[in-house]
Amino acid sequence: MCRWIAYSGEPIFLGELIADPENSLLSQSLHAREAKVETNGDGFGFGWYAHRDEPGLYRESLPAWNDENLRSLSNQIRSPMFFSHIRASTGTGTNRSNCHPFACGRWLFMHNGQVGNYAGNRRRMEALIPDDLYSQRLGTTDSEVLFLAAHGRGLDDDPFGAVCATIEDVLGIMAETGTTEALRFTAAFTDGADIYGFRYSSDDKAPSLYYCTEKSRLLIVSEPLDDGKHDWQAVPPGHAIIGNGASNGVLIKPMRLRRNLSDCAA
Repeated sequence: MCRWIAYSGEPIFLGELIADPENSLLSQSLHAREAKVETNGDGFGFGWYAHRDEPGLYRESLPAWNDENLRSLSNQIRSPMFFSHIRASTGTGTNRSNCHPFACGRWLFMHNGQVGNYAGNRRRMEALIPDDLYSQRLGTTDSEVLFLAAHGRGLDDDPFGAVCATIEDVLGIMAETGTTEALRFTAAFTDGADIYGFRYSSDDKAPSLYYCTEKSRLLIVSEPLDDGKHDWQAVPPGHAIIGNGASNGVLIKPMRLRRNLSDCAA
């Protein structure tokens, strides 16, 4: 699996979260505490918003701990909204186009999880991507398919509804193919204004997700960046978190999918 952080609030240097905390994302690339695997060495990336509507993006297939550019760039780039991700592949290739975050238009997306039997379901899943967006698919991951499929489901108009509909579409495909492996989806989307975080699994093993709000900041993370310095709260399984640093609050919203969670294993 993977680890990631999403930040919204007053502008800060990316390195304040990527590199500086005791359990920073850079530290988690070698020693993740709550992941299925301890090491996340199959690439990394970050995306940020500054002076344009569309985000900047830097991705690399090297392990985060082995890229000399990471510390330098993260200590120079300052932003009020950014995502950062370290990758542990679930089967697709280790190359730059498969590294997160993914960008399309003004949106950023990153994911920690899996689609059960992705190799067997990939062709059907790719059919969920609208024709006009298919040229945006540069890699081979299930994550990128989920992102572009959500675009096709109306991400610009109703982000929460579009993501829930996409998950239901994928569960339907898994049911059709008799897939028994789980769909796990702990992911973040942003349009540069609000962050939408989701914690979902078709079994009882949803990947970890936490959030913290303080001093006009919202931070959503795969695992806490410190012990006791901040009031980390777990996002409940089957829920989404929506908010931004300026609002000084978040909405925790149940996903309430129409498709039964056990349908994909029927």
